[in-house]
Amino acid sequence: MTDVRSFAAISFDLDGTLLDTVPDLAAAARDMADELGIAPRSEDEVRVFVGRGIPDLVERCLGERALDAAFLAGAIDAFKRCYRRRNGECSRPYDGAHDTLEVLRARGFLLACVTNKAADFTEPLLVQMRLRDFFDCVVSGDTVAQKKPHPAPLLHAAQRLGVAPAQVLHVGDSYNDIDCARAAGMAVFGVPWGYSEGRVLDAKDCDGLLSSLPELPARVALSTAH
Repeated sequence: MTDVRSFAAISFDLDGTLLDTVPDLAAAARDMADELGIAPRSEDEVRVFVGRGIPDLVERCLGERALDAAFLAGAIDAFKRCYRRRNGECSRPYDGAHDTLEVLRARGFLLACVTNKAADFTEPLLVQMRLRDFFDCVVSGDTVAQKKPHPAPLLHAAQRLGVAPAQVLHVGDSYNDIDCARAAGMAVFGVPWGYSEGRVLDAKDCDGLLSSLPELPARVALSTAH
């Protein structure tokens, strides 16, 4: 375990970090496949595809069929329709998610959710999972022009929170999160239970690995500069 570090704000990835959303995404992918008349992907396959937003997920689901730009565009539209029906149906918060966010808020941390999921799906899901009120700022996959691992989403979150990037800790489940935080000049903690596109997170690539969400409050202190 690393020494306790001071921050003014903490940002969280959503899918695979705070919420297990793969059951809904996989169901939407199956619905899409049925609608398009193509072979469905398994839940395990979809789990590896999650992390870079819906267009990338759909492209991976299609395989070689994604080379047909018109077919890909239609598939993305179909997936969005299917996911709108499925969003939140079987998703569940990871153990300790609510309690951890409540403790951090009570201690005075500013909190953000920074996800590659589009806002049309992010906001309803946060409300349904009773997470929205914890966050001072939500940056979705279409809030700014770029998605993680580009640093723009995290830099936008820091700007909206009114803190310097160096005062933000990001918590995420993949190298998209690690690379994004590094490029934004932020510290980053990894979580090993999420969706890392088949890559195992290495402790040397981040500032710490969490074994559970409730471990986080003991690892951070509120910055006196806040």
